[in-house]
Amino acid sequence: MKLKKQVTVCGAAIFCVAVFSLYLMLDRVQHDPTRHQSGGNFPRSQISVLQNRIEQLEQLLEENHEIISHIKDSVLELTAHAEGPPALPHHKPNGSWVLPPESRPSFLSVSPQDCQFALGGKGQSPDLQMLAVYSLLPFDNQDGGVWKQGFDITYEPSEWDTEPLQVFVVPHSHNDPGWIKTFDKYYYDQTQHILNSMVLKMQEDPRRRFIWSEISFFSKWWDNISAQKRAAVRRLVGNGQLEMVTGGWVMPDEANSHYFAMIDQLIEGHQWLEKNIGVTPRSGWAVDPFGHSSTMPYLLKRSNLTGMLIQRVHYAIKKHFAATQNLEFMWRQTWDPDASTDIFCHMMPFYSYDVPHTCGPDPKICCQFDFKRLPGGRINCPWKVPPRAITDANVAERAQLLLDQYRKKSKLYRSKVLLVPLGDDFRYDKPQEWDAQFLNYQRIFDFLNSRPNLHVQAQFGTLSDYFDALYKKVGIVPGMKLPGFPVLSGDFFSYADREDHYWTGYYTSRPFYKSLDRVLEAHLRGAEILYSLALAHARRAGADSRYPLSDYALLSNARRNLGLFQHHDAITGTAKEAVAVDYGVRLLHSLTNLKRVIINAAHYLVLGDKDTYHNDPTAPFLGVDDTRPSQDSLPERTVLRMDTSPRFLVVFNPLEQERLSVVPVLVDSPHVRVLSEEGQPLPSQLSVRWSSATDTVPDVYQVRGAPVPLPAPILILPILRVGLPSSHAAPAAMTPRGLSSVGTSVPAPWHKLRRLPSHGRHLHACFSGRSGLLQVRAGGCRLRVSCEFLVYGTRTSKDKSGAYLFLPDGEAKPYAPKDPPVVRVTEGPLFSEVTSYYQHVQTVVRLYNVPGVEGLSLDLSCLVDIRDHINKELALRLSTDIESDDTFFTDLNGFQIQPRRYQRKLPLQANFYPMPTMAYIQDAQSRLTLHTAQALGVSSLGSGQLEVILDRRLMQDDNRGLGQGLKDNKRTCNRFRLLLERRTTVQDGRPISFPSLLSHITSMHLNAEALVMPVAQEKPAPPVLRSFMPLSTTLPCDFHILNLRMLQAEVSCALGALRPAHPGRPPFSLLSPQLALGSLFQGLEMGSLQPTSLTLMYPLGTASNSTSIHLDPMEIATFRIRLG
Repeated sequence: MKLKKQVTVCGAAIFCVAVFSLYLMLDRVQHDPTRHQSGGNFPRSQISVLQNRIEQLEQLLEENHEIISHIKDSVLELTAHAEGPPALPHHKPNGSWVLPPESRPSFLSVSPQDCQFALGGKGQSPDLQMLAVYSLLPFDNQDGGVWKQGFDITYEPSEWDTEPLQVFVVPHSHNDPGWIKTFDKYYYDQTQHILNSMVLKMQEDPRRRFIWSEISFFSKWWDNISAQKRAAVRRLVGNGQLEMVTGGWVMPDEANSHYFAMIDQLIEGHQWLEKNIGVTPRSGWAVDPFGHSSTMPYLLKRSNLTGMLIQRVHYAIKKHFAATQNLEFMWRQTWDPDASTDIFCHMMPFYSYDVPHTCGPDPKICCQFDFKRLPGGRINCPWKVPPRAITDANVAERAQLLLDQYRKKSKLYRSKVLLVPLGDDFRYDKPQEWDAQFLNYQRIFDFLNSRPNLHVQAQFGTLSDYFDALYKKVGIVPGMKLPGFPVLSGDFFSYADREDHYWTGYYTSRPFYKSLDRVLEAHLRGAEILYSLALAHARRAGADSRYPLSDYALLSNARRNLGLFQHHDAITGTAKEAVAVDYGVRLLHSLTNLKRVIINAAHYLVLGDKDTYHNDPTAPFLGVDDTRPSQDSLPERTVLRMDTSPRFLVVFNPLEQERLSVVPVLVDSPHVRVLSEEGQPLPSQLSVRWSSATDTVPDVYQVRGAPVPLPAPILILPILRVGLPSSHAAPAAMTPRGLSSVGTSVPAPWHKLRRLPSHGRHLHACFSGRSGLLQVRAGGCRLRVSCEFLVYGTRTSKDKSGAYLFLPDGEAKPYAPKDPPVVRVTEGPLFSEVTSYYQHVQTVVRLYNVPGVEGLSLDLSCLVDIRDHINKELALRLSTDIESDDTFFTDLNGFQIQPRRYQRKLPLQANFYPMPTMAYIQDAQSRLTLHTAQALGVSSLGSGQLEVILDRRLMQDDNRGLGQGLKDNKRTCNRFRLLLERRTTVQDGRPISFPSLLSHITSMHLNAEALVMPVAQEKPAPPVLRSFMPLSTTLPCDFHILNLRMLQAEVSCALGALRPAHPGRPPFSLLSPQLALGSLFQGLEMGSLQPTSLTLMYPLGTASNSTSIHLDPMEIATFRIRLG
């Protein structure tokens, strides 16, 4: 009866959606504003309009049919499952485990607008789509004269007679928080002197201006200056002389950084500015990241910034945009149907952000106006013409020479307002430079401004001064769409600064630290959530005085160390070796501290009697799951010592959805059972611990247990108990079935790994150790996947690959190890795996036989060690039957997907792109997604292929300032998930794509593993423990809690939420337009909910008692909430 009701309700929903969609279509036709009543006589133009409307109606009907078919499929899937309570894993008399089928998908209402969004809304098309721009350009690199990468610029002097040229010279100093020197070394040697001089010199003349962006440096300096100097800084900010641009902790890399870390460092910087200076950044400044992601403008727009500047863009794109006056544009997200994500962007036109490349097209002339290079200084002009101090005798000639450059540069833009940056790396570190630059430029400005016939107004300015003047010209409020400027969508990867020198090597450089970054990120999010919940519960119980509030300082430090590592010379792997070690020490220090925060919070939350809580840092109640002896060590799992007393575990699932994961634990006894909190046996698999291809670790065994699925995020309590070797003990995992040296006389059979069918979903994998061939079948979708390792060399010419550049010596060659691989096969009830040992890489392909997400993909890990390679790069190539042609897809910062196209007119290295979390290829039938737990470089060099660079060892510098190669390689474990899906929605050729919902969740499972914390062995028995379930209900699968961040000196938290977009048939519960948060946190009341800008700087509307939120697809939202 209940099933029939569900079918009836779903059928009615389909009917209502269909009727409503048809009504909207008719309404569009009837209310067309271009239609005019004319007594039945239709002129030719009206017939044309009517014909267009009929074609639009046909298209809408087709889309409506597709939407209805998706919903119909979902209803059929819903009705196909039998009702009944969720089954638990149980033990059969024959000793085998029976795992429950996948739980029935649950559905909330599906908004037709959401389906329309995923299918591609009919918003206004951008004027510039970067994928199309790449297809259009010849990339011929012709000599442009004095502007080598551009063209000759001419003008008529009378062009500014009616509207004078308005010039804003913007002094700046780019301070890298680590590169050639460590962060602290830079601060003590240079940065503190820059900021100290800034306070003194800016007060000497109110016309002077300066901008600053790196809050990591600024906060360190602030902590060491007097109250008097702090007051002076506030005055400079207040009167507009000093502007804090972007305001993030660092100027982040935009290729490898995950959006969580990008947002977190932005919040950290903005919150610091609000607390200490009371200022809110208005404009973004990114002069040094090596290529630009479209995620960054979205985050800045959501933070209420109104303009932004970028610099490192492919020189051919700069030339094209300069020739068409498209260097300034409204940057829009590809999915945006209503221009709500638009932000005004200024692209610098020339080679660099230094002074020779910012005043105009001729660096030989511009260098003469960098007054730090006056004769007698430590640096000079490479063009052999030095600057001259400005005097009354030469000011007219020098001003005219500079004005000529200003006018030529302004011809590349659409307005008569010109931006001229004045600075470079660590500039203005001595008072003499402040005087040289400001005094000489002011003399030039005074001359220009006193000559009306020159039609120019020049002055020092900040970045926002420039944007404000631009908006003032057209008479609109900053942040609104500027008329007369193009709309652009897409990104600016990959970057080349000259010739075929593509900066695609840093996508992989130092992968060990890229992996450690992602581990720290996951721990920070988990620690933030648990700390906020534990503190809220402690305050509600009046026990906050006994809770270790000092853990907040550990959280704050971890935020800042993670933020510091997002710097564009840190996560990129492009710093000196000693600086990389400094970053690694900081990351490990924070990782250790975050484990302590998680342990303290979990301890409090699982106690049955909170009054017994006592925090003893010297004897923690819970242990850690793994340890790292040093900053360059791989994690070592903790071995649990078993005796006759049971060992209790606390398992933390940091995700907001139900999850069934196979959790690994190391023990010192093979006779172990895994029990639930209620004492019921849980399925588990026991295997030996291997120290090498053929040797085991004595007296160490690995237990992998699958906990009962429970709502999440959650702390649950499985129990490890030593069992007698009898029929009551859990079955031991099968020992390796085959151990052979492949390639010798021992045959190498095909080994078949099979995931048991569950509700029509199958996953099978066959593996040949000799050829590395995988054959995968999933749900009736057959696909052959072959894996092979390849090696790239570097050029023999002068220019070679280095930390930044990828300059291969041709196509990759097959990896040829000295010895054939050793292959080991392990099979058991929960998972089966094949481990292959090569000379430089160890691979593990694992297939889980469990219900849910983890059983639907292949787990792949590659332990890479190329420390004996010389100028080699190791790559993994997946070759498939998918007919992907020249198209593939990579993610941007784990937030969105960018379609890519293999450009045959470009060199091989130009076709590599960043892959922070995933890449996929597809055809009309199938999609294969490679999920990754660390950022790496990826490409598709042939139809049906995906290729990822695993590690690079390079012996020389690539002439980009680092002065070192990459020779400090570590043993690095790269982790992946391989997901094969059948496609049901095919709309290829559009510059937009989305991962499936299953793909989203697979990525989150890979990047946010369950954490295991053993309860310390105590005599007598430990206190009563209970599982902690913070959420009163499981959240929909397309709702992601980005963070729950406790705010300093407040009792409120910042709740960050994301609703990812996904195409096609929804296989999981979906978010209705409204989600009620008021009763979401079990045992806590939500006192208030205030929507804010992304970084909490601006309230959006007024706080109300309503605790329902609305999230559109692809929307990241922040709320200030009060829990108690």
